[in-house]
Amino acid sequence: MSHLKVHALRKTYGGKEVVAGIDLDLAAGECFGLLGPNGAGKTTTLRLCLGLTTPDSGEISVLGVPVPEQARLARTRIGVVAQMDNLDPDFTVRENLQIYGRYFDLSAREVDARIPALLEFAGLANRGNDNIRALSGGMKRRLTLARALINDPDLIFLDEPTTGLDPQARHLIWQRLRQLVAQGKTIFLTTHFMDEAERLCSRLAVMDHGRIIVTGTPGELVAQYIEPQVVEVFGDDAGEWAKTKGTQLSQRCESTGETVFCYVHDASALIGDLATRSGLRYIHRPANLEDVFLRLTGRDLRD
Repeated sequence: MSHLKVHALRKTYGGKEVVAGIDLDLAAGECFGLLGPNGAGKTTTLRLCLGLTTPDSGEISVLGVPVPEQARLARTRIGVVAQMDNLDPDFTVRENLQIYGRYFDLSAREVDARIPALLEFAGLANRGNDNIRALSGGMKRRLTLARALINDPDLIFLDEPTTGLDPQARHLIWQRLRQLVAQGKTIFLTTHFMDEAERLCSRLAVMDHGRIIVTGTPGELVAQYIEPQVVEVFGDDAGEWAKTKGTQLSQRCESTGETVFCYVHDASALIGDLATRSGLRYIHRPANLEDVFLRLTGRDLRD
């Protein structure tokens, strides 16, 4: 069963087509990632799927319900974690959950019955009476995730859920998201962290300039678009070395600042040459999703 289906979706702002005829299809129980540079159209796509923005054309079905026509009904079965925490600082942890639960017409008794498990899930079992201002950034993010589950949603939208968190908090959020998928929840995730997408997503799409340019599993995309091994070369002479030996010994060479990225099927000759050059340092690693992302969307900074 498809939990989210989008066909030929389009949205234009100020004469610029921000979403340019995209198709998406999320199966029940999968974690699907939408990746793209700043301005690619990811957040607009989420807003369209939530019925918060009206499309110019196209079709959206969320849990079998047409959106935006019946967006209010669809949202009763959806959880949302926005980019920025919007917890109410004037209330305690428990009160934030209680108030949010009332938006779904849940009774006070129903909400109170769900709160202990949600606090445990968020690692905040002993912080229910704390004011929001007393929480760290990681705690607030975990509470925002727990709050999005107050209505026991089938589909959860997460817009860059771990931005600004330290590694410990990120790993705990990842653990909680895996638990949700194991419970059969469907997750639609946007992120700028390629390692996050590789760890969590069973499938993903890369979006740029309002269009979906590729879709597949992380492993499929790495195998299709990037040579299997990467050697990153650093040093004052890296650029000059790339023009001679680097290009000769690599399938592809790309220079960014003082770093040269060499993409190869077999790195032995490349590493053998680098071992003789005392002025250069290098890292030899397998190709990853970030390499795919940069090849497809470019290395230029997006503002």
